[in-house]
Amino acid sequence: MKTKEKNVIEIKESNWSYRKGTILNTKMMTKTEKWFDIKLDDGELGHEPGQFVQVELFGVGEAPISICSSPTKKGSFELTVRAAGRVTNQMHKLEKGDRVYIRGPFGRPFPVKQMFGNDILFVAGGLGIAPLRSLINYVMDNRKDFGKVDILLGCKSPKDMLFYDEVERWGKRMDINFACTVDKGEPDWKGNVGLITTLIPGVNLNPERTYAVVVGPPIMYKFVIAELLKKNIPERHIVLSLERHMKCGMGKCGHCQIDHPKNYYCCKDGPTFTYDEVKESKKL
Repeated sequence: MKTKEKNVIEIKESNWSYRKGTILNTKMMTKTEKWFDIKLDDGELGHEPGQFVQVELFGVGEAPISICSSPTKKGSFELTVRAAGRVTNQMHKLEKGDRVYIRGPFGRPFPVKQMFGNDILFVAGGLGIAPLRSLINYVMDNRKDFGKVDILLGCKSPKDMLFYDEVERWGKRMDINFACTVDKGEPDWKGNVGLITTLIPGVNLNPERTYAVVVGPPIMYKFVIAELLKKNIPERHIVLSLERHMKCGMGKCGHCQIDHPKNYYCCKDGPTFTYDEVKESKKL
């Protein structure tokens, strides 16, 4: 068992074993991202928001994929996969009824219990909406347990937006504040155009009771964190999910070690961290 100051992560020996699953449904969301709904043969995945699984395609390889569905959804879990390599490109060829093999869940989840009763500011950039969606939907399904909720979403262009139908519903809800922006607009785009950092100054918040959860491409973090600090959000309340080249998922292979004085491993000490934990890293 690995104990953190704020979270307790139990690495189960059973996580070394593969669990068989069947793809219930798929959907191409963009030219490069495909959504999968998967049911395990032996029951629930048992994950928490922010965790990931290792997906094995025998004869091809294994890849770490963030879980994009909330644990409040029962019977199956969801992944959104970007075609970016040998395994993920092969995954894009899978369809309903195909079999996959799963290890996990792995990783340190978002600090959900600490967020109870507090305001939440979600900041998602690009594919970052996939792992963040797990926490967003968890908060939506337990709305009374949280204070004010703001969701800021940014992507390259309208055609690159993931979960478009859900995004439309978020914009219509009365119990959250939602704003979206794209780097480059299109003729029929009526929304904001600009970087996601342009949305942060307009958010009204109480910094001491706000948790800001940020997920996106590494280049985004530096500028988003700077804007959040201007809002006086405490460093311990800024929560990030980091990307590294994870292999084993259990801190054994060393591929995902973070350049930090404490030698964190992204797969077991993360992938979620508070900013005060990783601010000494040379590269987030």
